[in-house]
Amino acid sequence: MNGPSPPRLELTRSAPDILELRLSGSWRMGSTLPSLEEATGLLAGGCRRIVFLAGALEGWDSALLGFLSRLEAACGPLEVEIDPGGLPIGVRRLLDLAHAAPEREETPREANPVSLLARLGEVVLERRQAGRDFIFFMGGLTVALGRMLAGRARFRRSELWLFIQQSGSQALGIVSLISFLVGVILAFVGAVQLSMFGAEIFIANLVGIGMARDMGAMMTGIIMAGRTGSSFAAQLGTMQVNEEIDALRTLGLPPMEFLVLPRMIAMVLMMPLLTCYSDLLGILGGALVGIGMFDITPMQYYLQTVEAVPMVHFGVGVAKSLVYGAVVALAGCMKGLQCGSSASAVGEATTSAVVTAIIWIVVWCAILTVIFHILGI
Repeated sequence: MNGPSPPRLELTRSAPDILELRLSGSWRMGSTLPSLEEATGLLAGGCRRIVFLAGALEGWDSALLGFLSRLEAACGPLEVEIDPGGLPIGVRRLLDLAHAAPEREETPREANPVSLLARLGEVVLERRQAGRDFIFFMGGLTVALGRMLAGRARFRRSELWLFIQQSGSQALGIVSLISFLVGVILAFVGAVQLSMFGAEIFIANLVGIGMARDMGAMMTGIIMAGRTGSSFAAQLGTMQVNEEIDALRTLGLPPMEFLVLPRMIAMVLMMPLLTCYSDLLGILGGALVGIGMFDITPMQYYLQTVEAVPMVHFGVGVAKSLVYGAVVALAGCMKGLQCGSSASAVGEATTSAVVTAIIWIVVWCAILTVIFHILGI
């Protein structure tokens, strides 16, 4: 069986200003295509129009389209009209599609780089706008909280219980794992130094006070920022993209009451409970190290913990957890409501919510630690 014929191009003049291009053979990738030099030579001789005869064309692919594109590029400066009527219909459709798509323009490089002062000004303006958005958000949240205290806030109680479940019981697994391991790490860190003095029993003091005052609440806050705060930002950001928040405003439902309040209440209510649970798991992790590796009896460890960690330390941790819960909910909801109208904007809002929450958790931990130290608590 004979294979496909090679691509051939025959040029004839049907009139003094009309050039006929007869295409035959198989115009496919990998074939040696005819040269355009002869055609361009005839174009320079006064031709004003090109027509095609493709009755003998056996097959074609992008090789033919590339040839025609180069031919069009050569005809453009000479103001020669190309009549594609004789080409196969598929070729004509692809050429029309190529003409319809705008040619990509290269982004011109800036002739003069932006100065350091200009960049500093842009950063200041961005921070100013971010501060203004934060003030507006806090103002709206304050109004919503006032309406809630007056019993006039509008949100679905069923959603509140759903968020309580998501922020509470569903987070127990990850909180258990992280808190237990943090207690183990604290015990090992303390044991390295305390064993040098034969004071391994004070591992209970280190782990108990550390978990109760700071680490339990902080680690729980960081976990909830990555788990629940990001979820809040993604949920509200997706609603912003789908224009559901605009629809709520159209229906007369304030998004601050309908969307933010249930999430805020659920987070603030669940954080103290999760913190107490985290404290317990951390102390158990420290007990595992102290009892299992340093010959401390369970009763000794228990009594030392009870003596070293009064309830005031747990109260400090719970007070901090309330602030951390509010920070996580604020960051997630604010970034979600400020989200742009694209999928990438949702991802940016989620990332920003987590980073903002973690930063402010650490900042507030430092501030509250100093305050409690000044108060002697």
